[in-house]
Amino acid sequence: MSKTVRILIADDHAVVRAGLRALLERRAGFQVVAEADTGEEAVAKAVEFKPDVAVLDVRMPGLSGIEACRKITEQMPECRVVILTSYAEDELLFAAIRAGAAGYVLKRIGDNDLIQAVERVSSGENMLDPAMTSVVFTEMRKQSMAQQGSVFSGLTPQELAVLAYVAQGLTNRQIAVKLYLGEGTVRNYVSSILSKIGVSNRAEAAAFAVKHNIHELVPPDDDTAHPG
Repeated sequence: MSKTVRILIADDHAVVRAGLRALLERRAGFQVVAEADTGEEAVAKAVEFKPDVAVLDVRMPGLSGIEACRKITEQMPECRVVILTSYAEDELLFAAIRAGAAGYVLKRIGDNDLIQAVERVSSGENMLDPAMTSVVFTEMRKQSMAQQGSVFSGLTPQELAVLAYVAQGLTNRQIAVKLYLGEGTVRNYVSSILSKIGVSNRAEAAAFAVKHNIHELVPPDDDTAHPG
């Protein structure tokens, strides 16, 4: 790397800080400019030394690494923060992301994960420990499904089922057969659905349902009925 990356290390154990410093300074272009043993000191040192990257232990006396991260990113948006932790804890990971952390690395002194994290976050990327990647994707999927579900939250379960069939292109008669309802009842459900989701016809309702991934809430019925 052509530019020297200035680094702040914060951990309440002196031995760990020494190990982190030795690990990081073996990398050409890395310079540890300050150390801190509390969250409060980390914030103060960040303001004083203006590092490019702050490496913060997640658990420190007083102000935690998460809170220190929040304060540093608020006061110095140009400083990228990497959170270090000994355990792969879901809640800590998401708290760190919400606090503005650019990287999250499990504390395994001696491997290259931290070096890679500092390299990547200093160049503007984000870095997540490989052990936590699946956790993030799982949570993102949950949030996505929750958002999709909220789009249909005004519909009753029966209306949701009707809309799913509309999205599959079924006629009112076919839907009536599927759901053991009268065709007139299905027609009434469709009218109610159009009103609730704010569209004017079945084609728009079908497009709306597909756009918001109704198939993830109501799996498609492969045994599609045919007009009779």
